[in-house]
Amino acid sequence: MKNAPRLAVFAVCLMAIGLADAPAQDQYDVWLHGTSLIGDPKYPPDFPHFDYVNPDAPKGGTLRMADRGAFDSLNFVPSRGSRPAGLGLIYDTLTTSSMDEISAEYGLLADAVKYPADYSSVTYRLRGEARWHDGQPVTADDVIFSLAALKEHNPLTAQYYKNVVEAKETAPGEVTFFFDQTGNRELPKIVGQLLVLPKHYWEGTDEDGNTRDISATTLEPPLGSGPYRIGRIVPGRTIVYERVDDYWGKDLPVNIGKNNLDEIRYEVFRDLTVQFEAFKGDQFDFYVDATSKNWMTGYDIPSVEKGWIVREAFPQIYRASGRMQGWTFNLRTEKFQDPRVRRAFNLAFDFEEMNKSLFFDLYRRIDSYFEGTELESSGLPEGQELEILETVRNQVPPEVFTEPYENPVNGNTRNLRSNLREATRLLKEAGWEIRDRVLTNMETGEPFTVEVLSNDPRAERTFSRYKPNLERLGFQMSLRVVDTSQYLNRLRSFDFDMISIVRGQSLSPGNEQRDAWGSEAADRAGADNVMGIKNPAVDTLIERIIFAKDREELVAATKALDRVLLWNHYVVPQWISGETWTARWNRFAHPDPLPEYRIGFPTIWWWDEEKAAQIAAEK
Repeated sequence: MKNAPRLAVFAVCLMAIGLADAPAQDQYDVWLHGTSLIGDPKYPPDFPHFDYVNPDAPKGGTLRMADRGAFDSLNFVPSRGSRPAGLGLIYDTLTTSSMDEISAEYGLLADAVKYPADYSSVTYRLRGEARWHDGQPVTADDVIFSLAALKEHNPLTAQYYKNVVEAKETAPGEVTFFFDQTGNRELPKIVGQLLVLPKHYWEGTDEDGNTRDISATTLEPPLGSGPYRIGRIVPGRTIVYERVDDYWGKDLPVNIGKNNLDEIRYEVFRDLTVQFEAFKGDQFDFYVDATSKNWMTGYDIPSVEKGWIVREAFPQIYRASGRMQGWTFNLRTEKFQDPRVRRAFNLAFDFEEMNKSLFFDLYRRIDSYFEGTELESSGLPEGQELEILETVRNQVPPEVFTEPYENPVNGNTRNLRSNLREATRLLKEAGWEIRDRVLTNMETGEPFTVEVLSNDPRAERTFSRYKPNLERLGFQMSLRVVDTSQYLNRLRSFDFDMISIVRGQSLSPGNEQRDAWGSEAADRAGADNVMGIKNPAVDTLIERIIFAKDREELVAATKALDRVLLWNHYVVPQWISGETWTARWNRFAHPDPLPEYRIGFPTIWWWDEEKAAQIAAEK
């Protein structure tokens, strides 16, 4: 299943609710109140609210947030255009997950779900009280229309739901999705993540009498069904979401204690330094700090000393989301085809020195695509994982079976010299040698030039420490920082040598792995497989994950995939802290304790009138 970061456009509108009373989950073709890929759902059909919310949270207040990218469209269906942060606030989905479970799904627009034992289809029963903001009911036609529109005009959704071949209203208010395969345990559940759009709105006309086009970008505020609506926009700069007082789902048990803020406003700050200074200047309220230097040295200001700004680190997100962050290569180019070349880049990375000199020793090195979870590989393969790997033995590096994967360790002159010598040896084996201090192809005489592409000015800080070691190997290295729009366009056209990626995972990997690493996604613009992996062994292991018959097989297959990805050296793994560093103006409160797997901001937080008044009085 997709993780929260991967579904950011949807995440803030996901509100889990109990479904109709039903037998246990392991019974098929019966209406279920909830589903889970791991055991049974935690919450029974009659739960009053989620355990982690404050059911008496007050309503009110304004939250000011910052966004980096300017936006030019309010229609998230087509892949072109840039959409604003928070757009998912205006929409509802069929089902959603709770924040204290790993893979459980409850209903929102749907009140019950059922599927056959062979997982060849799934049926969702819509709530009769669900309404669009114009008062019209949410219908089966809306659901069918949404699936068709998203599959036709959104490549990512088309890939995610490619095995959903048809959706039909099979009874009043019931929609059945039919699949072209059986045995895919995850497919019935991820269909519930479908974000539903109003058919009557998109087939109608705008205020000028023009027929709307769901495949086109637009700045007309769209009709939604969620807890917020768009109140005001300044194209490319500001968007304001207003809480819907008569939201159809506000009294459902799952929504008790949620959606407490009257207004959520996003302002665009393209420059990160300006953004941080704006936060300290009380121009917005909540800041996620991704820079160790800022976190350790950037808050020596009166607002922190007086308690107006609160710094808080949260570990929740990393408990359920494996994470790969690293420099990766455009494998579509000949120079990066050889894994020995890619390994050389890792040998030249002195993480230990960088962690000490730049990061205040706050990070650890990532050594898994599922870092920090039970899904990460370790040691040598054994048991069911080994059995699975045996099926692709002739298609994977032999080290998969003989050596535990480990990143090179530098940190001192001796280690660095040894690793650079090994890198030089590998490069020579791959057909590259140094001529006049330039790494040169032995056959063509072409120099090895590399442009690292980024949309983050902070990349200069880390790249400047990495670059000298690569240049000692003869690489001609450069960094190009561009704006987000240009960056995305270059990625879509595969116009890059190296980039830095962040790939979050979940404890229930499945169909999204095809988009992340599968061969079919390698040449599809907008896919997560931006590096262009085309590896039959990887494809085989992805399918093994998707069609795993139980949790044990899923874990084993995922560890096998992790191991094969690592030993192909598709990335130079970077670093992770295991915490989310945040700072906020102390006008808000949150439940204590927070849910196990997410901090729930801003969905389950609320405006604290007393704290806000105190800051106003003291400023």
